[in-house]
Amino acid sequence: MILPIAAYGSPVLRVKCKEIGPDYPDLAKLIEDMWETMYASSGVGLAAPQVNKEIRLFIIDSTQIFANQDEEDKGKYPDEPGIKQVFINAHIKKLNGEEWSYNEGCLSIPKIREDVYRNEEVTLTYVDEQFQPHTQTFNGVTARVILHEYDHIEGRLFIDYLKPLKRKLLKGKLDDISKGKVSVDYRMSFPK
Repeated sequence: MILPIAAYGSPVLRVKCKEIGPDYPDLAKLIEDMWETMYASSGVGLAAPQVNKEIRLFIIDSTQIFANQDEEDKGKYPDEPGIKQVFINAHIKKLNGEEWSYNEGCLSIPKIREDVYRNEEVTLTYVDEQFQPHTQTFNGVTARVILHEYDHIEGRLFIDYLKPLKRKLLKGKLDDISKGKVSVDYRMSFPK
């Protein structure tokens, strides 16, 4: 089932999310719905708060970035061909490498894309859908998508990284999104 995506201004997007256990109700269905929602809205990652759940869960599919990249970008990133994965109760253990810029967008903040600097590499602890523990290091575009989604479970958004003047210039567009004055081809829920 395709779930509505919480729009900018929704309080759930600013919550530091809670860990869950294997007994979380209908978790397999929620994950299945999140994949369906993410693909239906042409996303490469989706975090639980974006579908109005205050839990430490996100999914990513960075393989789509590589499948759709321009010829001149092929071989540019070390994580090619990307991964498709579920992350539950993730915590960052270490950030490594230089910060690098990449143009990011967010399903909760449609029609706004900005360059954001993030570390080249991230080491995470997390559990998978079977609640098996993992400690793993990711790099390249995959690390960037993970860091973007990880921010969601910490109550942060990519626009938080922008300089104050840039944020000020975007204020009108952000206000319009939170009021539902935005046209997208996927379902959204707006703050009351």
